[in-house]
Amino acid sequence: MLTSKMKWLRFSPPQILVFGFAATILIGTMLLMLPISNTTGEPLNFMDAFFTATSATCVTGLVVVDTGTFFSSFGQVVIMLLIQVGGVGFMTMATLFALVLKRRITLKDRLVLQESLNQSAMAGIVQLIRRVLLYSFVIETCGALLLTVRFAFDMPFGKALYYGIFHAISMFNNAGFDLFGDFRSLTGFVYDPLVNFVVMFLIVSGGIGFVVLADLVDYKNKRKLSLHSKVVLSMTGTLILIGAIVIFIFEFTNPKTLGSLNWGGKILGSLFQSVTPRTAGANTVDITELRQASQFFMVILMFIGASPGSTGGGIKTTTFTMMIAAVIAMIRGRDDIVLFRFRLVQERILKALTITLLALLLIITVSMILSTTEDSSFLSILFEATSAFGTVGLSMGLTPELSLFGKLLISITMFAGRLGPLTLAYALGPKKGKELYRHPEGKMIIG
Repeated sequence: MLTSKMKWLRFSPPQILVFGFAATILIGTMLLMLPISNTTGEPLNFMDAFFTATSATCVTGLVVVDTGTFFSSFGQVVIMLLIQVGGVGFMTMATLFALVLKRRITLKDRLVLQESLNQSAMAGIVQLIRRVLLYSFVIETCGALLLTVRFAFDMPFGKALYYGIFHAISMFNNAGFDLFGDFRSLTGFVYDPLVNFVVMFLIVSGGIGFVVLADLVDYKNKRKLSLHSKVVLSMTGTLILIGAIVIFIFEFTNPKTLGSLNWGGKILGSLFQSVTPRTAGANTVDITELRQASQFFMVILMFIGASPGSTGGGIKTTTFTMMIAAVIAMIRGRDDIVLFRFRLVQERILKALTITLLALLLIITVSMILSTTEDSSFLSILFEATSAFGTVGLSMGLTPELSLFGKLLISITMFAGRLGPLTLAYALGPKKGKELYRHPEGKMIIG
């Protein structure tokens, strides 16, 4: 009898992830609603607190109130902790406490960890978690120290250290929150090579995924990279290079963005704006002043996003690569889809197609609904919806102007983007076992 009553507690790994992230968001919301969390001394309304907590936990960076001026040090620390938990995953943090307390990691825990890190196998998952925690600590510490040294030239050392830690955690976890006030992000550092390259390194290292980081660390001994790492690194480098060139060309003569900068500023600006749509959310030039061609191109980059098992969102670089490879194989009339001399199984291609279509459907639906509830141009609405899904955090100025319903819809989109549309679909409707029979083959005309 007791066993039958407890069946409802037997959630699947995707469901545990959904409930875990939801619980983290609700706890963050309650903390941000406290008067001590902001500089006004008055409780923040539920929707703004909920939106901010969702944005931080889903490492997005969209804000309805300015983080640097509205929230107190307590509120900013709450946001920073939500970013850290949301970036590496609440199950990773739970595993950290379990390891510290020397508690045994159960089979169910390992299954959830496997789902949270998008791993195809459960073997070595606890060892990977240890590496995730170690890499996060080392990279964030190095980034914090370098940023502290730079910020110390402009502010007292204590404040510089605090700013360095906050922005290192925010950028490594691809969150995009900043403390510089007035929604300026990093526009004051467009000429600063140290800030630019440190932040870009944090963004890219957090966005390529912990599996790739582990592969790179082991390269000295193994002398080879996995297929996954080769695809992620090659596609990441390609997207950054192409993005920088496209933005440089489109914005070269725009006096409101790159046009007023010298050659060094143009190169740094175009490179940074190519990296940041990969789910980071920081910017060194005013996004609202970019030409529409550049803004739409950034929508494409935001849709692709980061890589699996990382702190970023989007459909992921591997999914995009598989789709491109499938198109090329079809054009060439080949039956097999091959990457780096490895054939991809059909199941992976179908999964990539499913993720892409679900993501497109979500963004299209959200954009259409917001077009009726918000008073703004369609491009800014599409930009906002894609930014929310890709957990990017870039905005064309629409976020603070969102209606109550708009904030709720964007919050749901951020949540879906962080978990992934496929994980969310599995959580809402768990997949069934294999069918015991197959239907007769049918033929359709395509194209």
